[in-house]
Amino acid sequence: MFKIPVSVLVVIHSTDLQVLLLERADAPGLWQSVTGSQEAGETLRETAMREVHEETGLDATAFTLTDWRMRNQFEIFPRWRHRYAPGVTHNSEHVFSLLLPTPRSVTLAEREHLNQAWLPYEQAAAKCFSWSNAAAIRRLPVIAIPA
Repeated sequence: MFKIPVSVLVVIHSTDLQVLLLERADAPGLWQSVTGSQEAGETLRETAMREVHEETGLDATAFTLTDWRMRNQFEIFPRWRHRYAPGVTHNSEHVFSLLLPTPRSVTLAEREHLNQAWLPYEQAAAKCFSWSNAAAIRRLPVIAIPA
């Protein structure tokens, strides 16, 4: 079964702009926020909540999940294209954030992630391998903190 080329990016952060990053198990040394592909029949919000729970054990309904109404279009890295139908080369990524009062340890999905780190947003953005993830983290002070 092939992945749908529509995904979510969920930047998990605290009120003081620390960001949770996860190190990929299938690519050690590559750090990112929660990401994942939409499944058939899911809304983007449902995808975001499911991915947050699968990758961190957090219940997104217990915190503030915000749809940024922002979409990134990018070329799928060749190393992961086999997960998509033949000929699919691009993905549409929808950005969300999840606001936690303070940083907390999470329960990692062992098959997906090796480590976790909470970093100030500037350091988190610099550590991300994905340009879209880094750009979203850099926008946190403007978009994600309620007035």
